[in-house]
Amino acid sequence: MVRASSKYETERRIIANDPEHNAQYNYAKNYIKTSKYTFFNFVPYNLFEQFQRLANFYFLCLLVLQLIPVISSLTPVTTAVPLIGVLMVTAIKDAYDDYQRHRSDNQVNRRKSLVLRNGQLKEEIWSKVEVGDVIRMENNQFVAADILLLSTSEPNGLCYIETSELDGETNLKCKQCLPETESLGQDDARIGAFRGEIRCEPPNNQLNKFEGVLNWEGKQHSLDNDKILLRGCILRNTDWCYGVVIFAGKDTKLMMNSGKTKFKRTSIDRLLNFIILGIVFFLLSMCLFCTVACGIWESLTGQYFRVFLPWDSLIPPDPPGGPAVIALLVFFSYAIVLNTVVPISLYVSVEVIRLCQSFLINWDDAMYHPPTRNHAKARTTTLNEELGQIEYIFSDKTGTLTQNIMSFNKCSIAGRSYGDIIDPRTGEFLEISEYTRPVDLSRNPYHESNFKFYDQSLVDALDGGDPDCEAFFRLLSLCHTVMPEESRGKLEYQAQSPDEGALVSAARNFGFVFKSRTPNSITIFAKGVQEVYELLCILDFNNVRKRMSVILKRDGKIRLFCKGADSIIYERLKEGQDSLKYHTQEHLDRFAGDGLRTLCLAYKDLDEEYFLDWKGRHHEAAVSLERREEKLDEIYEEIEKNLILLGATAIEDKLQDGVPQTIANLAVAGIKIWVLTGDKQETAINIGYSCQLLTDDMLEVFIIDAHNASDVEDQLRKYREEIRNVTATKQPQTNLSVVTFSDEGVGQDNLSDAGESNGGFALVINGHSLVWALNPKLELLFLEVASQCRSVICCRVTPLQKAMVVDLVKRYKKAVTLAVGDGANDVSMIKTAHIGVGISGQEGLQAVLASDYSVAQFRFLERLLLVHGRWSYYRMCKFLRYFFYKNFAFTLCHFWFAFFVAFSAQTLFDPMFISVYNLFYTSMPVLALGIFEQDVNAKNSIKFPRLYTPGLLNALFNKREFFRSALHGFLTSCVLFFIPFGAYYNGMDQEGRSMADQQTFGSVVATILVIVVTMQMCLDTSYWTLFNHITIWGSLIFYLLLQYFYNFVIGGEYVGALSKAMGEPLFYFTTLLTIVVLMLPVMAWRFYWVDVRPNLSDKVRFKQRHDAKMASKRSEHDMLRTPSARRSRRSVRSGYAFAHQEGFGRLITSGKIMRPRNMKQGPMSNGRATNLRPDNKISLVAPAPSTVEV
Repeated sequence: MVRASSKYETERRIIANDPEHNAQYNYAKNYIKTSKYTFFNFVPYNLFEQFQRLANFYFLCLLVLQLIPVISSLTPVTTAVPLIGVLMVTAIKDAYDDYQRHRSDNQVNRRKSLVLRNGQLKEEIWSKVEVGDVIRMENNQFVAADILLLSTSEPNGLCYIETSELDGETNLKCKQCLPETESLGQDDARIGAFRGEIRCEPPNNQLNKFEGVLNWEGKQHSLDNDKILLRGCILRNTDWCYGVVIFAGKDTKLMMNSGKTKFKRTSIDRLLNFIILGIVFFLLSMCLFCTVACGIWESLTGQYFRVFLPWDSLIPPDPPGGPAVIALLVFFSYAIVLNTVVPISLYVSVEVIRLCQSFLINWDDAMYHPPTRNHAKARTTTLNEELGQIEYIFSDKTGTLTQNIMSFNKCSIAGRSYGDIIDPRTGEFLEISEYTRPVDLSRNPYHESNFKFYDQSLVDALDGGDPDCEAFFRLLSLCHTVMPEESRGKLEYQAQSPDEGALVSAARNFGFVFKSRTPNSITIFAKGVQEVYELLCILDFNNVRKRMSVILKRDGKIRLFCKGADSIIYERLKEGQDSLKYHTQEHLDRFAGDGLRTLCLAYKDLDEEYFLDWKGRHHEAAVSLERREEKLDEIYEEIEKNLILLGATAIEDKLQDGVPQTIANLAVAGIKIWVLTGDKQETAINIGYSCQLLTDDMLEVFIIDAHNASDVEDQLRKYREEIRNVTATKQPQTNLSVVTFSDEGVGQDNLSDAGESNGGFALVINGHSLVWALNPKLELLFLEVASQCRSVICCRVTPLQKAMVVDLVKRYKKAVTLAVGDGANDVSMIKTAHIGVGISGQEGLQAVLASDYSVAQFRFLERLLLVHGRWSYYRMCKFLRYFFYKNFAFTLCHFWFAFFVAFSAQTLFDPMFISVYNLFYTSMPVLALGIFEQDVNAKNSIKFPRLYTPGLLNALFNKREFFRSALHGFLTSCVLFFIPFGAYYNGMDQEGRSMADQQTFGSVVATILVIVVTMQMCLDTSYWTLFNHITIWGSLIFYLLLQYFYNFVIGGEYVGALSKAMGEPLFYFTTLLTIVVLMLPVMAWRFYWVDVRPNLSDKVRFKQRHDAKMASKRSEHDMLRTPSARRSRRSVRSGYAFAHQEGFGRLITSGKIMRPRNMKQGPMSNGRATNLRPDNKISLVAPAPSTVEV
């Protein structure tokens, strides 16, 4: 074999239709496998995985010990039943999950494909397709593998694909084969004889990059990503196409991008592992104590009773050796008897609770979004309680905080601003409301009814033939890569980004209608007159250029039109335009202050001789096999100089509903919000004010914008000193809010947000500065400054930087992080954070597919965290505290019993009771608690965000709370054992018969134990549902029925013991006394804390009960707090934003972009309304509201 694995490939070599040649490289087949098990290996493999869990392995060891008669006083059933139950439940879950994976694999592997074999088409399933095969695909079929496009049914070798499985986007993308292979058509004989050699890059996960060459008929042809169809794409609006398989199966880019997601565990899981380890050491300590005590007792007393209690034959008869061996065996015996202190059923119960909590999230209609018909969805069942402990939220902006639906709002043309409504009396700007009347554009037959513009002066200028206004909109109608189509007699546009579509749409509504395009021309209707331009070249957009240009020719004149970021355009303007630049910059600043997204427009006339020379050098760069992109950038840079400024556009991307209120509430809850956006600094600052990340009463907003490491360090140190100086002079303030109730108005609340709503700092950092701040030498300094700020905004960041910022906080802060986004550029940070939330918005579904939870709108994050997250954390903590309490109370009774049975490992309880105590008698009430419990309702959870604070502090379950629960169980076991022991010691029934036998005593203690832990459950339950009543009271009834069935029907060892005890008044007196002694201190303790030192939850719960009583007398007073709508205009630089990925420019200028037929059959149509946007960097700014008024 030449190459055994793609892992070591440096270059892939393929000869089409030559399986013998390709076989020597051992390339991956097209068979995929995501499942873990097979029918034959499921049992051993699954058991092996399950016993890698420490708890399961521990109980397996105990089961083995119980099979040894000499050391086991318990039947193996006591451990086998719960262990087998746990293993079976987990195995069934794993089997179901893997069965779904098998079904998915089989469905994909058995898809049909037409493969060219020996010059003839043959139908094969996908799994039998190999590298080098030529396959035929037809319209609406999935692409079987990564293929090099050879020929298509469309003119000029075009085909159209939908990439929803790759990036979640349903907009069509255009691909084009080489002109040399296009001539092969669908001639199977010619294609079967095709023996082109393909040399390309090895398999990788870069979806938008491909480099290779095709050697055919003595010529070498360059290959790029435009000629590759990836596995998972769907062929659309193309009758057929042929292609050579380049990558198959696991080597395809789709499969290499679907790598294993990191397994996420909650902080409670990690704490549980530590606690379980501590419990094991505690168990071993008790066993060691009993071992020593048994050895002492056997040495001092036991050896003299060997006639009555003979030693086993394995025990040495001599006194020193015999007690030592007995003590050693007793160690293992007590490890078996006391094993229930490590709760095996805990893990199953936790998983069941999490699963049910996930269903409650999925079924919450308050998080349903009717326009998109999307519910919130828990895509994982293991992280619910972590939602109640979020300290840092990392959010994308565009599409997450904003709607990502653009509308043309204002513009600046030749130094004059349009779009504002001015009061003729005062000369001040008027606010536009829903009652403001838009201008009438109905004269234009192509106008859109949903387009709104409010400044009549722009329409008047166009009607008056203003040349600057006409040139402005003519540029907007020509300088773009939008694809037109006519659907149902209506002209529609498909654009690479929503902003570009909005600009072309604006030109259309003002009478400059982009109508059609061919490979070499663009046709527009300018105020009803058709204008046809020869398309000479498109200088397409990319992330570095931040601009795009077109070069057009009409009436013998060649002109370059350009649009891009203000900073980029201004650098390339011709000298002598200072006045125009000044006024336009003023308008740009005002537009950005109003939260609008801006672009500058410019043009340049070209000399034909110069252009022809430039075009020749452009062609050389375009066909270069080395440094192609760099050479093209240099050529573009040369011609885009000495531009004449036309003006600027301003597009609005509104905030989503409820974003300011959501951010304000989350901030009051103690959650720190960082916005990681691709937008420029000015836009980021304005969006910060718009959504209340930044407020006017902040002490200072720090801006880090240095370009080198030393300057960034200096800025960080300076800001750290400023923070230290301020915090040193401030008085310490409490972080807890207070709710007070007065005689004058019970139910009125006063929420004090000391130190939060007023003052504080914010940090804004640019992407080029962030590169240095994330350097290992500066990252701790950056984190120190950022963590002391109320808000942090990182602008101009790449997807990788987003993930690095999240990872920095994860590594150095003991805090739970959440990342939320809606685009493919957010996937990295979503996977890096403890919890990832995807917004099902305008950018496709890739973020949702990578997330742990998905919601339709950012505002639903408030309910997800403050309601479901807090409830889940509260329920899980309460469940764990109770679970450890009841297990310690149960198990330690054996320990006290050891003192009265010579530490012989004799059990107090019936072996069957030991087996099913956690499985049946006490499991259902605690499950009901973990699923349905709530201290306050959803409305008050949102109204009082400070209720979320205990989760941030890990206050409800930590090591201290565990020790308190364990101590409570310890004391309960003492009372449970010794009160019945004293009552039944030398006790007699009414007929004078002794009741001081071990079975009666054990049955009495077991019964009182079940009653006590059930009553404790009643005290712990704050929210009673029908299910709580059924499980709590049903457990008591079920205990009595099962005891009767087991002892009398099956014939258990303790037959008649409980019925005998319950026939005597002594049992009821003992039970009552035990319950009073145990419950009275608990109730007194709780009443003391609620009455004397109530926490916020207690006060809100009191208010909630009071409101419920008052509801029948008067309607409840609505006290929902809403943020102020006060606006403030800020003069900052413009909020430039544009589509940060290439458009259709390369395909358009290739001369082969459109089919030469009626545009009514628009090839780009997939029958869906689309709103396109690329993967990153879009900007929004908005006015600044005041702080939250509480």
